[in-house]
Amino acid sequence: MRVIMVGHYPPHGGGVARHLDNLVRELRERGHEVHVLTYGPVKPRDFEREFVHQVRVPPVYGFRGTSFAFLGARKLVRLHRKFNFDIIHAHFVGTTSFAGALARERLNIPFVVTTHGSDLEHTAKLALGRLYVRKSLEKADAVVAVSHYLAKLAERLGAGEVRVIPNGVEKMEEVPAKRRYITFIGALREYKSPETFIELARHFPGEEFLVAGDGPLRARLEKDAPHNVRFLGYRRDINRILSESRLLVLPSKREGFGLVILEATSLGVPAIGRRVSAIPELIRDGKNGLTFESFDELVDAVRKMLEPKRNRKAGWIGRHVAGLYSWKRVAREVESLYKSLTG
Repeated sequence: MRVIMVGHYPPHGGGVARHLDNLVRELRERGHEVHVLTYGPVKPRDFEREFVHQVRVPPVYGFRGTSFAFLGARKLVRLHRKFNFDIIHAHFVGTTSFAGALARERLNIPFVVTTHGSDLEHTAKLALGRLYVRKSLEKADAVVAVSHYLAKLAERLGAGEVRVIPNGVEKMEEVPAKRRYITFIGALREYKSPETFIELARHFPGEEFLVAGDGPLRARLEKDAPHNVRFLGYRRDINRILSESRLLVLPSKREGFGLVILEATSLGVPAIGRRVSAIPELIRDGKNGLTFESFDELVDAVRKMLEPKRNRKAGWIGRHVAGLYSWKRVAREVESLYKSLTG
């Protein structure tokens, strides 16, 4: 089968790019020819140079996405004439998927769109973004959601039947190290609520807290943080950081999936997350971690999860839970969806 994926892709960073990188690799290993159309300018990796296509867009927020929607649609039509694709699969519902929806109107091939989180939780609330989201969901022959929470949102926004195919988790190498930190991993942005983590550190002055991530809130957070918080900035060695962690705390106000939870639990690190969005789908409350609503509940949850016996048990269960989310399984389910659409 010949597939064209549309969305952020390495060397771009971020959750969608990582998702696509893993999915594309697994589908290729299953014998499919997978091409990617992404935002340019980028320099593709040498091993896939002929399969990565790009649309050069101006680096101006607000104009960049809309440019990609219309230029990307034209590029998809031209690429189809050259390669004769069987499927268009767009990732992230919004301007990216709208490129696929516009191309679908000119091409007689199935169009699939995957929702990843902030597309339906944020983009769909913007005036123009809502148009892109609704049109993409209406035009799609199939909609995939990475969580049941997102599936319900997609249905409310006009999607037909939605198939839930969760993310996989990459196999992470555990680094021999002393587990000592309470850790936050994520972008330092308002919706991730890193200030909640900083406030938490004040309630546990005898514990060491790590913040791995960067973003517009970093300067203010560093200024306000107590002495027991260390800021690492953006890091790629997440396996090392988690190998040194006793606990992961995810205070996000919204989270379409929460991949970092699986990454942590795959290394035996219990997770504590706010009881919102898709977080309760990954944190089995009382098993591989705990969820909270109020700050007092968070403090209580941390105290409980720092108890050595409970921490070890939750870590053991977490390894088992994370093992259920593999990229090979994701690829099999996506392949099955493709076959149902192409006959």
